[in-house]
Amino acid sequence: MNRTIYLIITFYISFLFIGQSFADDNIRVLMHEDTDLPVPSEKTENIRNLTGKIFINGKTYNGNFEIKKDENGLHVINSIPFEEYVEGVVFSETGKDWELEALKAQAVISRTYAVFHKLVNGEKEFHLTSSVLHQLYKEENRNPLITLAVNKTGGEILTYKGSPIESLYHSICYGKTELPEEIWGESYPYLSSVECNSKETPYENWQRRFTLKEIEDEIDVKEIKDITISAYTATGRVKALSITAGDDETVTVFKATEFRKRMGYKTFPSTDFKIIKNSKGLVFQGRGWGHGVGLSQWGALEMAREGKDYREILAHYYPGSVIEKKQY
Repeated sequence: MNRTIYLIITFYISFLFIGQSFADDNIRVLMHEDTDLPVPSEKTENIRNLTGKIFINGKTYNGNFEIKKDENGLHVINSIPFEEYVEGVVFSETGKDWELEALKAQAVISRTYAVFHKLVNGEKEFHLTSSVLHQLYKEENRNPLITLAVNKTGGEILTYKGSPIESLYHSICYGKTELPEEIWGESYPYLSSVECNSKETPYENWQRRFTLKEIEDEIDVKEIKDITISAYTATGRVKALSITAGDDETVTVFKATEFRKRMGYKTFPSTDFKIIKNSKGLVFQGRGWGHGVGLSQWGALEMAREGKDYREILAHYYPGSVIEKKQY
């Protein structure tokens, strides 16, 4: 990110942050099950306001709801008490039997992430979504240890020079965390490349097999002849792919992040992979899950298992940031 632009954004967020109340306030969440679903357009009109319990895709949600309509259909926005939302996110973003200190770290970054986006989107219809476009919020918390973690860190957020940080995080990485500028072209002083710390995770190794036709259908490039890795990031992840297609063998360069998005995040867990070619198509062998920037959730869990507390975990993944407990 250009330094001048970063300073302007930081000043803007600092200005909004002064005197604001978040922990006892509500946050507006667009109930959004999939990243491919549309978000409300500028032509959205309010249909009805509801209070109570509703069912969405087999899940139960409580709160105050706005039902909105536009050319794409109906949208549901849930207004949730802030700390209840944090509990729901920690429950959705972590696994069973996680260490308390890892849960505390997740509570702080989930709260920070929500505060950041509430400040940026304060005047909009919703502050963030319930999908991986932002952070997961799927169900009510049923784990008393998560309630304890949220209560023990109540009101705590990560700041840099007095402003809430954009506390980006992901599930699993190996080696070192990714630099944000490699993915989004923006750098942050509190997001550098550090050791991932992941061990014995569900995605220590993954493998996906595709025919060229299957890839064509997903990325909308016809008559693919070959796919090769054309560039790597500073941390060794794939940055770009060269795709040769057509009788004239035109070469199209795809950003690896865009390729992963088109193939599907669940289908293609990360951009940390290599390509093996065989007679049937391509085999992608990789490791990790997610964009690799910021805190690694499984790395945080491993640090907690090694006896690190949540403050040490957060200091490792967000160097230069400060934990502040605001009197909301």
